[in-house]
Amino acid sequence: MRQSEPPSARPRSPLRLFRIGKNSRGNWVAQDQQGLCGGLFVGRAEAVKFAMFENGNRPQAVVMVPGILELDIGVKPQTINQANHHSIANTQAPLQSVA
Repeated sequence: MRQSEPPSARPRSPLRLFRIGKNSRGNWVAQDQQGLCGGLFVGRAEAVKFAMFENGNRPQAVVMVPGILELDIGVKPQTINQANHHSIANTQAPLQSVA
Protein backbone atom coordinates (compact mmCIF):
# COMPACT_ATOMS: atom_id res chain seq x y z
CA MET A 1 0.00 0.00 0.00
CA ARG A 2 1.38 3.42 -0.98
CA GLN A 3 1.47 6.16 1.62
CA SER A 4 0.82 9.74 0.66
CA GLU A 5 3.57 12.31 0.96
CA PRO A 6 3.52 14.64 3.94
CA PRO A 7 2.31 18.16 3.05
CA SER A 8 5.81 19.61 3.47
CA ALA A 9 7.18 17.24 0.79
CA ARG A 10 4.64 18.25 -1.86
CA PRO A 11 5.64 21.01 -4.25
CA ARG A 12 3.79 24.26 -3.51
CA SER A 13 2.61 26.77 -6.01
CA PRO A 14 4.15 30.25 -5.86
CA LEU A 15 2.86 32.42 -3.04
CA ARG A 16 -0.06 34.61 -4.11
CA LEU A 17 -0.80 37.56 -1.87
CA PHE A 18 -4.47 38.47 -1.47
CA ARG A 19 -5.79 41.77 -0.18
CA ILE A 20 -9.18 41.92 1.55
CA GLY A 21 -11.13 45.03 2.45
CA LYS A 22 -14.34 46.96 1.89
CA ASN A 23 -15.08 49.01 -1.19
CA SER A 24 -16.73 52.44 -1.14
CA ARG A 25 -20.18 50.80 -1.17
CA GLY A 26 -19.49 48.61 1.86
CA ASN A 27 -19.04 45.33 -0.07
CA TRP A 28 -16.19 43.02 0.85
CA VAL A 29 -13.50 42.66 -1.80
CA ALA A 30 -10.80 40.02 -2.20
CA GLN A 31 -8.23 40.38 -4.96
CA ASP A 32 -4.81 38.93 -5.55
CA GLN A 33 -1.98 41.42 -5.67
CA GLN A 34 -1.35 40.85 -9.37
CA GLY A 35 -4.96 41.60 -10.27
CA LEU A 36 -5.52 38.19 -11.85
CA CYS A 37 -8.48 37.06 -9.74
CA GLY A 38 -10.81 38.38 -7.11
CA GLY A 39 -14.42 39.13 -6.36
CA LEU A 40 -17.09 40.87 -4.31
CA PHE A 41 -18.45 39.09 -1.26
CA VAL A 42 -21.36 39.41 1.14
CA GLY A 43 -19.14 39.21 4.22
CA ARG A 44 -15.57 39.17 5.44
CA ALA A 45 -15.64 35.42 6.15
CA GLU A 46 -16.56 34.61 2.55
CA ALA A 47 -13.80 36.88 1.21
CA VAL A 48 -11.22 35.24 3.50
CA LYS A 49 -12.44 31.75 2.57
CA PHE A 50 -12.05 32.58 -1.15
CA ALA A 51 -8.56 34.04 -0.66
CA MET A 52 -7.44 31.07 1.44
CA PHE A 53 -8.71 28.61 -1.16
CA GLU A 54 -7.04 30.47 -4.01
CA ASN A 55 -3.66 30.81 -2.29
CA GLY A 56 -3.37 27.22 -1.09
CA ASN A 57 -4.59 27.80 2.49
CA ARG A 58 -1.75 30.15 3.45
CA PRO A 59 -3.02 32.69 6.01
CA GLN A 60 0.30 34.57 5.93
CA ALA A 61 -0.52 35.56 2.33
CA VAL A 62 -3.87 37.20 3.15
CA VAL A 63 -3.84 40.78 4.39
CA MET A 64 -6.59 43.15 5.43
CA VAL A 65 -6.60 46.61 3.86
CA PRO A 66 -7.78 49.17 6.44
CA GLY A 67 -8.93 51.76 3.90
CA ILE A 68 -11.06 51.50 0.78
CA LEU A 69 -10.25 48.60 -1.56
CA GLU A 70 -11.96 48.74 -4.94
CA LEU A 71 -12.11 45.63 -7.09
CA ASP A 72 -10.23 46.45 -10.28
CA ILE A 73 -11.02 43.94 -13.02
CA GLY A 74 -9.43 46.10 -15.70
CA VAL A 75 -5.90 45.60 -14.35
CA LYS A 76 -3.31 44.18 -16.72
CA PRO A 77 -1.40 41.24 -15.24
CA GLN A 78 1.77 42.46 -13.51
CA THR A 79 5.00 40.91 -12.43
CA ILE A 80 5.34 40.40 -8.69
CA ASN A 81 7.84 43.29 -8.35
CA GLN A 82 5.49 45.69 -10.16
CA ALA A 83 2.57 44.54 -8.01
CA ASN A 84 4.54 45.05 -4.79
CA HIS A 85 5.51 48.58 -5.81
CA HIS A 86 1.96 49.42 -6.93
CA SER A 87 0.43 48.01 -3.75
CA ILE A 88 2.80 49.82 -1.41
CA ALA A 89 2.43 53.12 -3.26
CA ASN A 90 -1.40 53.03 -3.11
CA THR A 91 -1.89 51.91 0.49
CA GLN A 92 -2.54 54.70 2.97
CA ALA A 93 -2.26 52.60 6.13
CA PRO A 94 -0.25 49.49 7.06
CA LEU A 95 -1.65 46.13 5.98
CA GLN A 96 -2.79 43.70 8.66
CA SER A 97 -2.41 39.93 8.34
CA VAL A 98 -5.46 37.77 9.01
CA ALA A 99 -3.31 35.06 10.60
